[in-house]
Amino acid sequence: MTPEIGHFALILAFALSLAQAPALLIGARAQDARFAAFGQRAAILIFGLVAVSFFSLMHAYAISDFSVSNVFENSHTAKPFIYKLTGTWANHEGSMLLWALILTLFSGVLAAQGRAAPRDLLLLTLGVQALIVSAFLAFILFTSNPFLRLFPAPLDGTGLNPLLQDPGLAIHPPFLYLGYVGFSIPFSFAVAALIRGKADTVWARLVRPWALIAWVFLTIGIALGSWWAYYELGWGGWWAWDPVENASLMPWLAGTALIHSVRVVERRDAMKGWAVLLAITAFSLSLVGTFLVRSGVITSVHAFAVDPTRGVFILMILMAAIGGSLSLFALRANSLSATGAFAAVSREGALVVNNVLMLVACAVVFVGTFYPLFIDVLSSEKISVGAPYFNFIFAPLASVTLILAAVGTLLAWKKADLGASVKKLWPAAAAALVMAIIVAVIADRARISGAFAMGLVVWLAGGAMIDIAGRINLFRAPFSQSLARAKGLPGAAWGAAIAHCGIALFAVGAASMSLWKTEVVQLMAEGDRAEIAGYSVTLQSVERISGPNYEAERATFLATKNDQRVMLAGERRFYPVRGMETSEAAIRARGMNDLYISFGANKSGNGWPVRLFFNSLVGFLWLGAAVTAFGGLVAFGDRGRKPAKLRDRKPAPAAVEAAPA
Repeated sequence: MTPEIGHFALILAFALSLAQAPALLIGARAQDARFAAFGQRAAILIFGLVAVSFFSLMHAYAISDFSVSNVFENSHTAKPFIYKLTGTWANHEGSMLLWALILTLFSGVLAAQGRAAPRDLLLLTLGVQALIVSAFLAFILFTSNPFLRLFPAPLDGTGLNPLLQDPGLAIHPPFLYLGYVGFSIPFSFAVAALIRGKADTVWARLVRPWALIAWVFLTIGIALGSWWAYYELGWGGWWAWDPVENASLMPWLAGTALIHSVRVVERRDAMKGWAVLLAITAFSLSLVGTFLVRSGVITSVHAFAVDPTRGVFILMILMAAIGGSLSLFALRANSLSATGAFAAVSREGALVVNNVLMLVACAVVFVGTFYPLFIDVLSSEKISVGAPYFNFIFAPLASVTLILAAVGTLLAWKKADLGASVKKLWPAAAAALVMAIIVAVIADRARISGAFAMGLVVWLAGGAMIDIAGRINLFRAPFSQSLARAKGLPGAAWGAAIAHCGIALFAVGAASMSLWKTEVVQLMAEGDRAEIAGYSVTLQSVERISGPNYEAERATFLATKNDQRVMLAGERRFYPVRGMETSEAAIRARGMNDLYISFGANKSGNGWPVRLFFNSLVGFLWLGAAVTAFGGLVAFGDRGRKPAKLRDRKPAPAAVEAAPA
C-alpha cells in the first residue's frame, strides 16, 4: 500500500504545481493577494507531498518490497541495509525523485522565507520555479514512474551496481543535486528580473546566498565524486575528463562567475546583464548535465537511462528552459540598465575578464564533451576527446585566471591604479619566485612546469592574504587594532580569501598528480617485492574472504621505508548477484602523499598484476576542496548591509503576510 501512497502523493503534487504556476503569475501581474497566498502555500504543500512520495519509495527499499519494479531492479535481500536506503537514488527513477524533492524543498524555503523580497519579484520567481517543478514531475510520472508494480512479486531482486555500494558514491549524488538544483533559484530570479525589467541591489542581495549555497554544495559533490573515483576504481587517478565529470564542472565554472558578478551588482549596481546571463547559464548547464546523464547518450556508472523517450522529454525541458530564458534575455536585456559606471582598470573590470575566461573554459569543456556525440549522430563515427585536449587548452586558461585573480582582489572599485595595486603584491611575487626556484632545484622531472605551477599557487594564496592584511592594516597599526578590524571584516571578504586559498591548495594537488605521480606495474607472486619512491613493497599473501553479499580476494602488502614497516590490504570483490567485480585499493596515506596499490586477477597462474603509485601531495586535492567550500559557507553567512530600498519597502498585503512562515 505504501507505494500507492507515494504514487498518489506525486500525482497530487503535479496537479497542484499546474495550478500553482498560473496563480503566482496572475498574483504578480494583477496584484491579487489571494492568488499570491495560494501560490506560496502551494509551494510548501508540494514539497510535503513529494517528501511523502520519496520516503514511500525509501520505505519500499528498506523492507525489500520486490513487488515494486524499481526495488526489484536495484536491490537484493543480501545487500547491506545502508545500501538498501541509498539505493533509493542509485537508479534513474529514484534519482529523479530525489531531484524533484530538492527542487521542491528550495521552492518551499523560498516561499516561507521570502517575505523580505519585493512582492512582485517573489511571486514571479516562485511562478518560474513552479513551471520547472511541473516539468520535472511530469517527466517522472509519464516516463520514469518509480512505483510501477510487478505481479507476481519476485522472491528477490537483481541487486545494485556494486560500484554504487560505497559510502562515497552513496552521499555524492545528494550533494551534487543540491548544487545542480540550487542554481534553479538564481535562474528563476533572473527570469523574474527580465520579466520585471529590473535587477537592482535588492535583487542581487536576494540572489547571492542562493548562488553561494548551490556553489558550495556543487563543490562538495564534485570533490566527493573525485574522491570515490580515486580510491574505488583502482586506476590511481582522480579526474579523467569523463563526460559525467565534465557535466558537473561546467555549471561550477558558470556558478563561480555568477557569485562574483552578483557581488558587483550588490555593491556597485553594475554588471547586471552579466549576473542575469550567468544565472541562466549556470542552471542551463545543470540541465545539460542532466540530459547528458539521463538521456542514454552515454554509458557510465552514473548514467542510468537507456530509454530514448526519456531523453526526448528531457531535451524538450532543456529547450524550453534554455531557449525561453535566452530569448527573454535577448528581448529584455536592455531594460537592465546599470547606474554604476566603472573604468576598465578596476575590480569590476577584473571581474568582467574573469567572467570571460570562465565562459571560455565552459565552452572548451562543452565542445570536448559534446563534439564526439555530434559526430556520432551525424556520421555514426566513433571518436573520443581525451585528457590531452582538455589539459592543453584548459590548463592555460586556468593559469591566466589564477594570475589575474590575485591582482583583481587588490584593485579598487570603480577606478584603480594598476601599478600601485601590483606593487602591493611584491611579497607574493617574491614568495612565488622562491617557491619556483626550490621546486626547480629539487624536482627530479617536470622542473619548469612544476616550478611555474607551484609558484602560481603561492602567488594566488599570497594575493588573498595580502588583501586581508591590507584590509586590517596588519603591520601598519597596533596588533589590537588590526585584530579589531579583522573581527569587523565582512564575511564576504573572509570567504573570498579563504576560497582563493582553498583553490590554491587544490591546485597544488592537481599539479602534483599531473607532474610527479610515479607508477610501477609488476607481476607479483606471494613473496615478490617491488620498489617505488623509496618504498619496498612485498606481496605477503592473497586469501579468499566472504563479505555480506560478495566474495573477495584480499591481498596483504608489507611496505617498508626508512626502517618503518606498514601493512596494507587491498581487495578484488566479486558480486554474484550482478556478476560484477570491483577493486578496493590499498592506500597508505602519509602526510599529503599516498602509496597506492591495486591488483588484478591471476589469470595466468604466475602471479597477480599489481599497479603501484606514489601520488605526491594528492591530499591537497580534497583539503583544497574542503577549504574552498568552507570559504563559500563563510561568505554565505554574510548577509551584508540591507539596501535602503529593502529597508524602506512597505509591508506586503495582509493576505500574503498570512502565508506560512
